[in-house]
Amino acid sequence: MKHNSPFTKCLSCLFAAAYFFLPCFCDAKESSLELWYSQPAAQWTEALPIGNGSLGAMVFGGVEEECLQLNEDTLWGGGPYHPVNPQAKAALNTIRKLIFEGRYKEADELINTQMIANPRSQMPYQTAGNLRLKFSKADDDVSEYCRSLDLNTARASVSYVKEGVNYKREVFASNPDQVMVVNLSADHPGAISFVAGLDTPMNASIETEGEDSLILRGHGGDANGIKGVIDYTVRVKVIPAKGTLHAENGCIYVDQADSVTLLVAIATNYKRYNDVTGDPDAITRQRIQTADVKTYAELFERHVQDYQHLFHRVSLDLGTSESTQIPTDVRIKEFSKGNDPQLAALYYQFGRYLLISSSRKGSQPANLQGIWNNSVNPPWQSKYTVNINTEMNYWIAESGNLGECVEPLISLVEDLSETGAGTAREMYGARGWVVHHNTDLWRASAPIDGPFWGMWPTGGAWLCLHLWDRYLFSKDQDVLLRIYPTLKGACEFFLDTLQADPKTGWLVTNPSISPENGHLMGTSVCAGPTMDMQILRDLFTNTIEASELLGVDEDFRTALASAKAHLAPNRIGHAGQLQEWMEDWDMQAPEMNHRHVSHLYGLFPGNDISAARTPDLAAAARKSLEIRGDKATGWATAWRICLWAHLLDGNHAYQIFEFLLSPERTYPNMFDAHPPFQIDGNLGGAAGIVEMLLQSDSDNIYLLPALPNAWPEGSVEGVCARGSFEVNICWKDGKMTSADITALQEGTVDIHYGGTSRTVTFKKGECYHW
Repeated sequence: MKHNSPFTKCLSCLFAAAYFFLPCFCDAKESSLELWYSQPAAQWTEALPIGNGSLGAMVFGGVEEECLQLNEDTLWGGGPYHPVNPQAKAALNTIRKLIFEGRYKEADELINTQMIANPRSQMPYQTAGNLRLKFSKADDDVSEYCRSLDLNTARASVSYVKEGVNYKREVFASNPDQVMVVNLSADHPGAISFVAGLDTPMNASIETEGEDSLILRGHGGDANGIKGVIDYTVRVKVIPAKGTLHAENGCIYVDQADSVTLLVAIATNYKRYNDVTGDPDAITRQRIQTADVKTYAELFERHVQDYQHLFHRVSLDLGTSESTQIPTDVRIKEFSKGNDPQLAALYYQFGRYLLISSSRKGSQPANLQGIWNNSVNPPWQSKYTVNINTEMNYWIAESGNLGECVEPLISLVEDLSETGAGTAREMYGARGWVVHHNTDLWRASAPIDGPFWGMWPTGGAWLCLHLWDRYLFSKDQDVLLRIYPTLKGACEFFLDTLQADPKTGWLVTNPSISPENGHLMGTSVCAGPTMDMQILRDLFTNTIEASELLGVDEDFRTALASAKAHLAPNRIGHAGQLQEWMEDWDMQAPEMNHRHVSHLYGLFPGNDISAARTPDLAAAARKSLEIRGDKATGWATAWRICLWAHLLDGNHAYQIFEFLLSPERTYPNMFDAHPPFQIDGNLGGAAGIVEMLLQSDSDNIYLLPALPNAWPEGSVEGVCARGSFEVNICWKDGKMTSADITALQEGTVDIHYGGTSRTVTFKKGECYHW
């Protein structure tokens, strides 16, 4: 590798005395898009995340030891498996009959033995291990310590002064070169010495190759009776400028170098859910060789150009204060005191950063923890929970002008349409495809865990909303052609499985649940929960429109329209609430403050309910939210923010956002605290910020629909609306001062602000100024 990495002193870190590590005071302009800290990370939820979609690391920033906890997004336990319970189809009609007769617990017991998958759990996402750099022992002569993550360049940095030498460490994950890069530099020649090593809790071997490379070869674990088949390789090349280098006892020793660059590549043998014939040794070797011919500066430039092409599309200004000169962990503790609008803007952009870092073309979708996980069996296996969490991960994508980041999710759904076809056929005797409430790397689609959580057949249907939104936000005919077969298959399943309720004649799902919430009959199992009906109205509506636009499947379209007309409607209960179930059970539910608000899907992200079109149902949704309460787990809090924004109550939404951005729900590194960490709260909370400023559907754009009093002045540029529009908005004293709406495709849309509406017809590229 060529060397071109001169030390640049961190100008944002100034000396001030406190404790062992001395805090830095970052220039407000420089730090508006930075998370920064005055001490190393003491635990995982203080470390800073970097990622390129497929590779991820948590950077701890220690002085005596740097630790990079490593991940690769296809390193999972288990292997290809088909978990459908072979007794399911034979038991199905009996279960349906029990439910319609009100014998819910008997149905629950039969589902548990006859329909729940084998195995009952899915496979875990797993850590690759750790890269550790061990330096000489620190003493009291360490000053000007600063640890930061720059969202503008997607680079983590550490700087400090020790024994009169200025040290700097920089880490980033390059998408174009598919490596992680660590650069160490100092302002004195020969000042850098350390020992580099790898370790892992996985079944693995570690060795050196030559004098400059570390190789870890590991194996994914067995899980729930499924043999692990993933092989993976971590390859690290150490490249010093001057000094000496040698390998010993599985480590690389660097002595008295001027600067050092480390290249980290990780790969597995995974190619597809049914193909594990890749060669991780060859892949990592090639990636290191390709990166090695570039200088550090060239690698960084390629990384920044690729990243900023996405990140720079949106800017958000919610006001300024002096708070940027306070470390981020302190700002989180003090956010509820007010006067830190820049932290809210930073939270939004951090959400966009996390999605860019965990979901890129060719990668897996962002899982429950994005791509960051330090465990061999993390909470909920860090898989894809599709009864809210996976979908929430992508709420920020389209409005945040990151449509390309949805590609891995579309690919996941396409895979599930294949595996889910087997599940539909073998469990239900149905056409099309189905996914229940979870999936994993192997695209398992049968119900898991137990009836209370797993007996929900509508996960795939909800995922289809994201495919349709990809079309609505782009108006790209190629997207429509691609997604239509998947939408059609999802509809075919429900045309074959919807049942006529004997009391009302409405078409309902049976068996099903309202996700993870029990009712007064001692189970969650039921027929026709409100959420299912709302999701299916969206699915059928969108598929009908897609069919019309493509000019295909007229008879199928007619069948969908008929089924849609007979779906059970939304109903308002005796307490004025939107009913969660067909029966008016809400006020007798065991958990009145349950985290899930599934029956409010129709308000957001669905299209059944709006304050403008269906005011009575919106009022009922408000009542349901009041009953549920504002405080919940991280992701559930984020959902409540979005829901209150769609009830046009920005101040209430902001009040909940203050709770989300507090130590109760946000860790020091700004990761969401479910607790434990789940990334959906970050991405859903970030989406909630935009929903206060801009909302849209296929025919309407709403400007500042729920602007809170806490943001009296500000601007947002580059956010996107359905219909393929980019939107810029400025406001002052709580009132919009200007808006520019640019059409990326031709079309007509109604634009609304403050009780005024304007219908505008656009040609492609035209901008309308309000």
